[in-house]
Amino acid sequence: MTDPAQSFEPHRSYLRSLAYRMLGSVAEAEDVVQDTFLRWNAADRDHVAEPRAFLSRVASRLCLDHMKAASTRRERYVGTWLPEPLVELADATPVATAPGAHGAADALARSEDVSYALLMTLERLSPLERAAFLLHDVLDMEYGDIAEVLERSEAACRKLAERGRDHVRDNQPRFEATPAATARLAGAFQAALGRGDLAALTQLLAADAVLYSDGGGKRNAAHNPIYGRDKILRFIGGLAAKGQLPVPLDARPARINGLPGFVIHTGDGVETLALEVSGDHIVAIYGVRNPDKLGHVA
Repeated sequence: MTDPAQSFEPHRSYLRSLAYRMLGSVAEAEDVVQDTFLRWNAADRDHVAEPRAFLSRVASRLCLDHMKAASTRRERYVGTWLPEPLVELADATPVATAPGAHGAADALARSEDVSYALLMTLERLSPLERAAFLLHDVLDMEYGDIAEVLERSEAACRKLAERGRDHVRDNQPRFEATPAATARLAGAFQAALGRGDLAALTQLLAADAVLYSDGGGKRNAAHNPIYGRDKILRFIGGLAAKGQLPVPLDARPARINGLPGFVIHTGDGVETLALEVSGDHIVAIYGVRNPDKLGHVA
């Protein structure tokens, strides 16, 4: 019989990618991968014709169990929920990744698959809709295999994926930003925030920008999304007035879930801030402050 660890290893990053996209959690994705390996170890591997398909089905079923439990936890979650950040520092190897079949480079090439906008949209789908959409549209699984995973007919799985696809399409970014515009805005935002320069921030934010802040009840954060540039500026100004916005800002540039952002060190600990750019303005800010989601970053 084949060595279980050796035959499993080529599929590990793919399974981690699958699990993270379903769960939005680095820690839970690792748990799913480990549980999948245990089932692989116990299987009659010499009679498994397609290991990748077998492992995908096992991991997907485990993810569904996690997703059902997560739905209950989300209802009790304090404040806004954001996925655990995937961080690649600008001058270092990735801090944490959910890579595709070919490693971190593949994960970055398909960063739209792990964007905050997509993962937060998927949170509003039912577990079955989310699984069907991801397995087919993102991970290229055939509907026949999806039907086996979800224990539904192929026709039902097509409908589930279509509902997920329609929901995702309705929440696509408005305008693509050029890499140059993205880099310029991210640098200007870091400089302005580091100075506490609200006037400069006014020029960078879209009028209908939104700020999401996830403290999970463990650290101070806005309990609800803050909509509109003026309200965001008042919120930041309030933090500065209370001495909760350190100047200068200890911020290290990074890519966070495929977006430009920063790993920030404060007296309270590490946090991440990611910026979504559309056209020539920042349209969304995603801040993760919950220490339970940042252990892999710290």
